[in-house]
Amino acid sequence: MISSHILQSTIDGLKNITRREMSVIEREGKIVASTEGDSIGLYIEGVPAFVSSQAENQLVAGYQYFKVNDNGAAEYIVIIKGEDEETYRIGKIAAFSLQSLIVAYKERFDKDNFVKNLLLDNLLLVDIYSRAKKLKIENNVRRVVYIIESDADKELTVVELLRELFPSKSRDFVTAVDERIVILVKELREEDDVNQFETVARTIYDRLTTEDIPEVRVAFGTVVSDLKNVSMSYKEAKMALEVGSIFEDEKVIVNYGRLGIGRLIFQLPNALCKMFIGEVLHGISVDSFDEETLTTVNKFFENNLNVSETSRQLYIHRNTLVYRLDKLLKLTGLDLRNFDDAITFRITLMVSKYMKYKNNL
Repeated sequence: MISSHILQSTIDGLKNITRREMSVIEREGKIVASTEGDSIGLYIEGVPAFVSSQAENQLVAGYQYFKVNDNGAAEYIVIIKGEDEETYRIGKIAAFSLQSLIVAYKERFDKDNFVKNLLLDNLLLVDIYSRAKKLKIENNVRRVVYIIESDADKELTVVELLRELFPSKSRDFVTAVDERIVILVKELREEDDVNQFETVARTIYDRLTTEDIPEVRVAFGTVVSDLKNVSMSYKEAKMALEVGSIFEDEKVIVNYGRLGIGRLIFQLPNALCKMFIGEVLHGISVDSFDEETLTTVNKFFENNLNVSETSRQLYIHRNTLVYRLDKLLKLTGLDLRNFDDAITFRITLMVSKYMKYKNNL
């Protein structure tokens, strides 16, 4: 249940305080953490017999064994070298520390399961409130859901980094969906607004990229004030991440409340999209336009249909830009210097992107 990294860190800390070597062994006899390196020896062979005995601790060949129980059964064995009373006390402290860790991790596990089921709408309304009360999770507080996507080798790395940023005592919840997606359910203060949400997202992004986590993207939904609505904020964040990857893949932070026209296109049926592109392009595919044309068009849009500024940024003569726009006019019948035609073509490019995304699913 507890990661070997946490166990190792715990006994390393105990060793630094007590100056005693110790090891943590699973009930089957596997070493999960040790301060003794490769010099542990053969004393772990006695672990299975000790686990099956009634004793809570025992002394064997100069080593003291202590059980760390979970629900009355030995989960781990702490082994510490020494026969004196001081060693016994240190061993009891180590066993007690690990026992407390087990309790804390079980509580976190219970909360993780609750939050995951809450996000996925797997709980009845009555279960949401009864389980929240049991887990001491408040209901009527403001929360927003963040989805963090990355190409980290292990989701555990991202989870641990986020839990450092948002410790459980602050009543924020961090849970992993899979190796690419981690979710943060963030509790808010009354004065927090969308600017603060953006700041939190930027903090997450900066923290993960500082640790060399690749391909980090953060999306978040809208604020909810009731536990039963947390799944709604999650679905919004999920849509924001997806819509952002289609229409604004250069963005690393996506706000559901600012998806713009991408939100509308994302909800259009395929048949309607095909019909629209057919009407606008008259059988021509967006893929038939060369890279130079598309680059010119996108830069033209970025500069609010300003011919002079676009030609300057593209390092081309104004007449060259006009020629390219006239060429597109002949192909499509759309003059991008005209606002209505520009809007139509802009939407056409976005609809085409969306269709390509859907076809690749």
